[in-house]
Amino acid sequence: MTARGVVAGGHPLTAEAGARVLREGGNAVDAAVAAVMTSCVTESPLTGLGAGGYMVVHSGSQTSVLDFFVAAPGAEGIERRSELVPIDVWFTTDAAQVFHVGAASCGVPGTPAGLVRAMELHGTVPLAELAAPAARLAREGVVVNGEQAYFFDILAPILTHYEEAAELYAPGGTLLREGDLFRFADLGDALERLGAAGAEPFYSGEIGSAICDCVLERGGTLAPADLAAYEPVGREPVSAHFRGREVLTNPPPSPGGILIAFALALLERAGGVSDVESVVAAMEGAQSERTEEFLAGLYDDGFAARFLSSDRLGSTTHITAVDGDGMCASVTCSNGTGSGLVVPGTGVHVNNMLGEQDLNPLGFHRSEPGRRLPSMMSPTVVLREGELEAGLGSGGSNRIRSAVLQTILRLTDGLDVAEAVVAPRVHFEDGAVQAEPGVDEAALARLEARGYEVVRWPDRNVFFGGVHAVTRDPATGELRGGGDARRGGAVAVA
Repeated sequence: MTARGVVAGGHPLTAEAGARVLREGGNAVDAAVAAVMTSCVTESPLTGLGAGGYMVVHSGSQTSVLDFFVAAPGAEGIERRSELVPIDVWFTTDAAQVFHVGAASCGVPGTPAGLVRAMELHGTVPLAELAAPAARLAREGVVVNGEQAYFFDILAPILTHYEEAAELYAPGGTLLREGDLFRFADLGDALERLGAAGAEPFYSGEIGSAICDCVLERGGTLAPADLAAYEPVGREPVSAHFRGREVLTNPPPSPGGILIAFALALLERAGGVSDVESVVAAMEGAQSERTEEFLAGLYDDGFAARFLSSDRLGSTTHITAVDGDGMCASVTCSNGTGSGLVVPGTGVHVNNMLGEQDLNPLGFHRSEPGRRLPSMMSPTVVLREGELEAGLGSGGSNRIRSAVLQTILRLTDGLDVAEAVVAPRVHFEDGAVQAEPGVDEAALARLEARGYEVVRWPDRNVFFGGVHAVTRDPATGELRGGGDARRGGAVAVA
């Protein structure tokens, strides 16, 4: 708790990088950008300068969304000469998810452009000052902790798919493990370049050229015209009302935020309930709306308002930084699992968003060139009587929306933020209820009696997302943070 601010993120060094900026007089966006750049080092390969994301900024009475997510390539009409490579990622010995990697999975990265635009709109500290500590950390190295070692282990087939990535993550042929030192000197140079020259080198300069040459050489379609056309986009958040709060989250073309808003509206209509069976029913209701018509409509003007006001309802990672003035920056960035393609000399591990099934539910390689891919990422703020009460978001593929939804429910149930982010979760998809230990067993038994398949996990797992949140008491300004242990979450105070 502090008057200066709190930062919650996926690694102690990530959170501390943001808190240090707050201590030195920066605002929440300055802190979030510093933390994002640090996360490229500490939380590699799940994020980086080849990734994309979204930032929700609340300041005063205004809330805005900056969309810098990955776009589909193909502007030059280059024929794809390679296929997606399917990789089974095993979260436990009996729970896997298929991800697709390789050059054919590489979309247009947005993180460099997004960080620069965020600073242009809201920043107060020179970008070079924010980049310097992260660049130094990349060159000197960071000790691999248990959570990152787990990611390296389950992603090993991806991280060793190409020689350049294997040299980085498995030097000498041995995968990095807990206690080893992870160094990425090229990333240090790239971060320093971003701080000094902005985004231009990554889109129309030599780094961008190197990225395109590498992807095209190996059969992908990411070309110079795709990078040159890329721009971050400002958007208005989608809004839902629940238990006297206004929840503002990521709008279309991202489906995650609108599905969270839809589920909250279903629960509000049911009287603001938050029991397991009601939550599963709301998840099932939201999932059933994710039709081909819904996915096409995400790109239409006014779709969110029409969707949430229709008769369906009868009425109506991640980093969070909050400063002492109540300004909040809630930012989620993702590289997917990474494509496995680390471009030599650039510090860029290119995303695999064209191979993420959650982002391509109607089939791969069907998005028009330049279109944002429809991510589930949902950075969110919760307001009470117009005052910030919480900022939060999560990583976790298709489980992002259920993780954010349930954390909001726990916070409005009255749980402290540290308890809310680690409380056991459920997730409904493909007819099955996935449940962590600690979920109401009687409720799960009732769901089974009604015909649901219930999968009981032996431990809490990163499969269920990783929410990092900061709460603020609107009356006193008191700040508290919660970092999700599922993803090595940490909180730092300023």
